[in-house]
Amino acid sequence: ASQGLLLMIPNMYKIAGELTSFAMHVSARTLATHALSIFGDHSDVMSVRMTGFAMLCSDSVQSAHDFALISQSATLRSRVPMLHFFDGFRTSHEVAKIEELSNEDLKSMVTDELIAAHRSRALTPDNPVVRGTAQNPDSFFQAREAGNGYYTACPAIVQEEMDKFAKLTGRAYRLFEYFGAADADRVIVIMGSGADTAHEYVEWAQKQGEKVGLLKVRLYRPFSARDFVKALPASTRKLAVLDRCKEPGSPADPLHLDILAALREMREEGATTLDPVVVGGRYGLSSKEFTPSMIKAVYDNLAQPRPKNHFTIGILDDVTHSSLPWDPEFDIEAKDVSRCLFYGLGADGTVRANKNSIKIIAEETDNFGQGYFVYDSKKSGAVTISHLRFGPRQIRSAYLIRKANFIACHQTSFLDKYPMLESAQEGATFLLNTAAGADKAWDTLPKEFQQTILERKLKFYVIDAYEVGRLTGMGVRINTIMQTCFFAIS
Repeated sequence: ASQGLLLMIPNMYKIAGELTSFAMHVSARTLATHALSIFGDHSDVMSVRMTGFAMLCSDSVQSAHDFALISQSATLRSRVPMLHFFDGFRTSHEVAKIEELSNEDLKSMVTDELIAAHRSRALTPDNPVVRGTAQNPDSFFQAREAGNGYYTACPAIVQEEMDKFAKLTGRAYRLFEYFGAADADRVIVIMGSGADTAHEYVEWAQKQGEKVGLLKVRLYRPFSARDFVKALPASTRKLAVLDRCKEPGSPADPLHLDILAALREMREEGATTLDPVVVGGRYGLSSKEFTPSMIKAVYDNLAQPRPKNHFTIGILDDVTHSSLPWDPEFDIEAKDVSRCLFYGLGADGTVRANKNSIKIIAEETDNFGQGYFVYDSKKSGAVTISHLRFGPRQIRSAYLIRKANFIACHQTSFLDKYPMLESAQEGATFLLNTAAGADKAWDTLPKEFQQTILERKLKFYVIDAYEVGRLTGMGVRINTIMQTCFFAIS
């Protein structure tokens, strides 16, 4: 990831140039520019798109698990090295309920024949070949173009491996996956975890009668323009292409440029008559939140007679005025999804306890579960906020909880620092760890907290977890005690 991936670029050119089967998995993260950031976007993977690696993008924990296998089998068949990437932190650090692949699934996809063929290409004095030479102008260009056939064949091979995978598991993937109204006139093109959030919004918007669609990019390189235009509905009039990176000085960001080129070329070849208005936008740099309300803003922009181009969404750009407005109160999460927030201290065990909680809920009940954990980059001793969701259907909400029905504060000192009850829904539960007894805890709350509890009719519980920890010999690790309270009152 990040700078570490960039240090591999010279080797990546060699691996691809020598057609060596290879699968690399990248949790896509920000590159240091004006500042260092450890968080997620597509800056790093977009920096290696010229190396010759195929690039496969997953958008969820389940698809990351699945694409790990698909990328492995596809590279062994195609000899084009695969870079499989998913969003750093948002996907790489999410705990979610998935269907796990078995050893039999792996053996069915990665066969003995493929492995034997790969091993037969190893350098050995028993089977001498020339590889990695130095070439002069008389031969380099010709040899460089000689690899074209492998890249031409690669998209079809990846699709064949996806089809084989679908027969094994029932989970079907396409190079470009369309979801939405069959007669949609406004379509968003996106890849990564933002596609899962967009999927959630489009599902909701269709129920409201909106003609909107979503095109998820799975295989970004080699870019198959023909498969791209086939996946778009014939009714498409306007396209918004969303990039999770910034390429300063370029006429447009990477995915936006590719879509413009693909549409133009396919029209000229007669492969499509589609000629939509295409605009590009940037979102989610350094793990900036990307929510359904922002996706709604992108579709609303497309509905304008002249949609804004080269826009940003998720920030207020008061310098170059590129940003789209959005409604932070807009919420489409289902009422039957439980949403819980836990405020803890780095290294107090809160995150570990919540990881256990969501695993227990997902494994021992029919509920789907999702756990996401927000750390301060200062780690130990700084605040950690755990976001837990569980409910009866697959959870696609790849964004932080903003309206919770359970909030727990594991450290009393946070009361004066964080307005944690701002996220509380009416009738929600608030659990506080405090040394003040149940009879005195109310008086220790800031006035704003008391007011919110009364106005929103919150249920208020307290426990002195440190005292329980002392009496039971558990010390300052209050995580198991607070976890027990959560299960008891939720």
